[in-house]
This record gives sequence, C-alpha cells and structure tokens, in this order.
Amino acid sequence: MLNEPTRPLLGCIADDFTGATDLANMLVRGGMRTVQSIGIPTAEVAGQLDADAIVIALKSRTVPAADAVKESLEALRWLRERGCEQIYFKYCSTFDSTAAGNIGQVSEALLEALDSDFTLACPAFPENGRTVFRGHLFVQDQLLSESGMQHHPLTPMTDANLVRVLQAQTQGKVGLLRHDSVSKGVDSVRTRIEQLRVDGIRMAVADALSDADLYVLGEACAGLPLLTGGSGLALGLPENFRRAGKLRDLDAAQVPAVGGGDVVLAGSASQATNRQVATWLQAGRPAFRVDPLALAVGQSVIEQALAFAADHEQTVLIFATNTPDEVKAVQHELGAERAGHLVEQAMGRIANGLREAGVRRFVVAGGETSGAVVQALGVQLLQIGKQIDPGVPACVSTPGEPLALALKSGNFGGADFFDKALRQLAGVSA
Repeated sequence: MLNEPTRPLLGCIADDFTGATDLANMLVRGGMRTVQSIGIPTAEVAGQLDADAIVIALKSRTVPAADAVKESLEALRWLRERGCEQIYFKYCSTFDSTAAGNIGQVSEALLEALDSDFTLACPAFPENGRTVFRGHLFVQDQLLSESGMQHHPLTPMTDANLVRVLQAQTQGKVGLLRHDSVSKGVDSVRTRIEQLRVDGIRMAVADALSDADLYVLGEACAGLPLLTGGSGLALGLPENFRRAGKLRDLDAAQVPAVGGGDVVLAGSASQATNRQVATWLQAGRPAFRVDPLALAVGQSVIEQALAFAADHEQTVLIFATNTPDEVKAVQHELGAERAGHLVEQAMGRIANGLREAGVRRFVVAGGETSGAVVQALGVQLLQIGKQIDPGVPACVSTPGEPLALALKSGNFGGADFFDKALRQLAGVSA
C-alpha cells in the first residue's frame, strides 16, 4: 500500500467470492493494484483502501433476484462515492444463473442506476476453456449444457444459448455481437455497438474465442459506464487506463509474508474439484470427509474434523465434494438449500477452529464454500498477489492478523491445484 491514497479507477461488483478473486487476479496481471472487499467495506476498511481497482465480493449469485439487485445497487453507490470511472459486474465464466436470474436483473438495474443504455455480456475465459461463438457458450470442446454444468446442484445450466438465457431474465432487448465484428478489430466493434443501440438492444452477448478478442472488446468498450462478464473481459481494461496516463508503474502483485500452518477445504461438487480431491486421495494423503447427512442428524462432524487435523502433522484435506449422483441423493433427502447451508456452515466453523489452532494459510475450493470460510474468519479485505492457476491468485487478508488464502472457483485449476496453491502460499511466507 502507498502512503498517498489514489482514487480508484475501476469499481467491480462480483456475485460470489471466488469470482471476485478471479477478476482481481486478472486486473493485477494487467498491472492494476487491486483489493477485494468481502461485502461493502466498513468505514474502518474504507479508510485503508489505496488501489487502482476495488472488487466488492457479494454472495448474490443464488439469492432471490430482488435481494441480488438490492445488494448490487448498494455496492454501486459505494463505488461511485469513491469516484470510480467505470463499473464492472462480474459473474461466472459458465454464466451460472437460474431461470429467475440473477445476471439479467442485476445488469439491468445497474444500467438504469448509471443512466446508461447499453452494455455487453461476455463470460468468455479462453485460458480456462470458456469461449463464446454465435452466442453459445462452450466449456473446452463441449457446449455448456453438455459440460457437466447441467448437473450443478444450485445453478444447473441446461441451455448454452446465452442470448436466450439472458433474454429470459431481462425486460430489455438482448442481442448478439458476433465474432464477425470482433475479428475485424476495435473500430468494427464500436460500429456494431452503435448499430445494436439503434436497433433498441440494451445488452449484447459478445462472442470471444481468444484473449485477442477480449483485448479488442475491452478497448472498444473503454467509454461504457458498465461492462458485465467473466474475468476474461477485464483483460483489456488496465491498458485503457494506462493509455490514458492514469496507471503508475508499480508491482501490482506485491503482498506481505504470512507464516503458520495450512489446510485445504473443498466444498465444490464440480468436475475440476472432484479431480483435485481424487488426486489428493490417490496420493494417500490425509483427508477427512464432511458428510451432510451426518451433519443433518447432529453428529459431531466439526469436532471430528478438527481432531483429525490435530492428529496429523501433514497438511490435511477436509472435503465435502461428491459426484453429481451423490449430490442429488443428498439433496433428495435434505433439500438442495439445506444441504448446501449445512456444508457451508460446517466449513466455516472448521476454518475458524483451525485458525484458533494456528492455521494461517487456507486453500479453499468452491465459491459458496469460500464465502462461508472468509465470513467465518472475519476477513474484510484481501490484497491480491500472484497467480497460482488461471483465475486464482494468492491473497493476504487485512486489517488485523494476516491470513494467506487461495479461493478457488469449483471449476478452476488443474488436478494438482491443491499442491500448487500450498506451495505458493508457503512461498509467500518464505
């Protein structure tokens, strides 16, 4: 942090915690000093902010749409009061939502509050295999609806046509900014945007097949008050501010060292996290499974997990990850909302107990799990450090006693992510 605070240039609203970290990671890679706030910053935290970009992490992805809109507008007001020049609404690169929202409703509410008539929607993140073509979202070589996301326990994505998905959530007209225009460069995109505006389009899904496409989109939209997308669309935004002479040449990824014990907590049921858990188990490393059915009947699962960690000198994995079929079976018995709440609450209490036992470095898999953990730990603000894997940086909490965290979206990271994250967090404290 610098002694002379600077007014933030970019204000970001993310609909979950790992999504916020993913976006912050992208901005740091582009040279923007970035901090992530857990919820709207308190007055105490606000006085310590000194960054080029501020990312407010909400837990609004799966709440009722009206609540998501209310929270997002409150975050917008706070960011505008700090003088942010552009607003970014960040959601998942798999466009996680339900038939009732919340991406469309929040985007429209932000547009109206900013008195703007147009924005883009682009979840593409080619580095992690998410691309958009003719308005259809692909995960690697599969349509979104065939990628495993159709089995997501909270936001099953059964339609890859994002124009259709978004239109069902919005009052205004949704259109498409096709790759034909994007591939021809910045001027072509700007011309197409003006044509879409004339046609009464308020939101346009933008095709993007490569990082080069995202840079084009970012530069073309430098003047839009609002942008919406995954973290990938933010690739080109730092350069816009640098081009305007508003960014200083500093090490944006510098964070302080943190010592202490470490742990891996996994609550996601995604395919990527299942692979990561399987890799850990196949290596014969210590792991404790949190069973939501046992939690539901009042068994002492949390105490057992803490005792398990205390009994091992090695780093342990504490996980609630299950296959889609197992998740469905649990949800059938407990209900999806109750099952998720039980696991999140347990992971938060386990994290807090581990901190009391001396753990200071936490690798957490899953957006909802990460949200529960950072709230249980009382984390208010994160300084964003170097990237571990695409979309996942090392972070250090502030104010108070620092904690090192890697908060991973369930869908992100290779099979060896847990080891990579542990090594990098340990390297932070070297």
